[in-house]
Amino acid sequence: MIIILNTGKGGVGKTSISAATALQCAKRGYKTLV
Repeated sequence: MIIILNTGKGGVGKTSISAATALQCAKRGYKTLV
């Protein structure tokens, strides 16, 4: 599975959403790369 988060504007929470998504995927046993 590949999840891509992309927006053209800064300050919209991409880092927070990426970290939270990666954490939940890792807890479910998926390999993650951020």
